Amino acid sequence: MNKLYFKYGAMGSSKTAQALMCKFNYEQKGFNVFLFKSEIDNRKKDENGESIVWSRIGLSSKCKEYNEKFNFYNYFKDNHLLKEKNVVIVDECQFLTTIQVNQLKEISLYIPVLCYGLLTNYKTLLFEGSKRLIEIADSISEIKSICRCGRKATVNVRLKNGDVVKDGEEIQIGAEDCYESMCYSCYLKKIKDN
Repeated sequence: MNKLYFKYGAMGSSKTAQALMCKFNYEQKGFNVFLFKSEIDNRKKDENGESIVWSRIGLSSKCKEYNEKFNFYNYFKDNHLLKEKNVVIVDECQFLTTIQVNQLKEISLYIPVLCYGLLTNYKTLLFEGSKRLIEIADSISEIKSICRCGRKATVNVRLKNGDVVKDGEEIQIGAEDCYESMCYSCYLKKIKDN
């Protein structure tokens, strides 16, 4: 059954690795997988300058990039791709616009669409794409990660020189160098220690 899936988790929860394993599984069964990522995430390109989705555990795959003007529905309709044995996987789906999530929902009436990404930004507010996915996805599941203390990590904390950053642009690409996933209790303690 075709659905719109939203799989979310804090940073470091293996979202991208799971997206790539899902792609592999579908391809093993003879499906054509269309893997996308936002052009905002420009950290990795292959030797030919083509975009790749990569995971810190070493998995990677070539992908197509989208920006805020990209129309997913028109791309699939115009290229006659709304047919059996095709699948869409979107990594870093928090960067989708509301309109793009609506387009993916329409695509999911024909083929499966799986979205992987963060739920909230470093201010603990929903990203636009994640908010719309929560509203209209057919299936929502959490990919769990842990805090340093051992509790479930739920907050993506932006740090600068070890201190919690509370203001600034919503998007800053990076991982280990400027973000840490924490439980809410450790997040509050870190803020109080600043």
